[in-house]
Amino acid sequence: MKFDFSRLLNCFVQQSLSGDLKTATYPKEWGPFHLRISFGMGAPARVPWIAFVSTEMKVSNGFYPVYLYYKELNTLVLAYGISETEDFGETWPVEIINSRQTITSFFDKKVPRYGDSFVFKAYSVNVKEEQIEYRNKGQDTVLTEQDLEADLTTILNYYQKTILSEPMTKIAATQSQGLFYMEKQLEDFIIHNWDSTELGKRFDLIIEEGDLLSQQYRTDIGPIDILVRNKLTKNHVVIELKKNQTSDDTVGQVARYMGWIRENKNDPDVMGIIIAGEYDKKLDYALKAVPNVEVYLYKVDFKLKEFIK
Repeated sequence: MKFDFSRLLNCFVQQSLSGDLKTATYPKEWGPFHLRISFGMGAPARVPWIAFVSTEMKVSNGFYPVYLYYKELNTLVLAYGISETEDFGETWPVEIINSRQTITSFFDKKVPRYGDSFVFKAYSVNVKEEQIEYRNKGQDTVLTEQDLEADLTTILNYYQKTILSEPMTKIAATQSQGLFYMEKQLEDFIIHNWDSTELGKRFDLIIEEGDLLSQQYRTDIGPIDILVRNKLTKNHVVIELKKNQTSDDTVGQVARYMGWIRENKNDPDVMGIIIAGEYDKKLDYALKAVPNVEVYLYKVDFKLKEFIK
């Protein structure tokens, strides 16, 4: 199914109000950008979104133009978006930060999500059966498809020319070759395939109002790679990922986050899990002193299939 701009935006708004969470029919690319869409996980999100992400970034780790639909406020925001999951290390230029309102400031109230992103345009949304009207917030004139598309083109061009410059690409490419990048791929794989893993049989991802909170769970001592709950007991489970070999120092990391959960989530029976490619003998001894921590080893099954002409 072909999506032009008008169809993309209107289908997104209509589906946001329908409760349907499926995104398979939407395009995966939009010009030079990856197109990512979410209506929620398990339940409809309070703020569905469409993100236009470069190859150097991810929705969970980066900054990018994004539509954020605040359904309860009948407002669609085209924003200079910032990931709430991980700090990319770079962000929008000072000229944007100093000249644009954050979403929280724009609405002058606490919003459900993404309040630290910056407003480029905000539209009032009026849905009339099959017809959707968009107006600049606080104005009466109905915007045309060309008006809306011009706004998107403006922010995408700015993003591509100003942000995705050669220095930024080099920084991102360097990051992508490091350990953190590889652990991030392991993390994404586990999250995306959760229900088919051994972990998924025992534990539930934490999802609130359609938003996934488990991945890179925020704490004031740093993000937990994955935080989940035991299906039977409802106790929390801290999961720490290591790309290659892990040792006794990893137990200290897990114990620190378990301590935070005990105190801040009032969960004395929190457990920990370490997932790694392999581990050394030091880990065995460390685990004897720290109860309630398990270790999983992952295995990558890489196969080549002959191409037959």
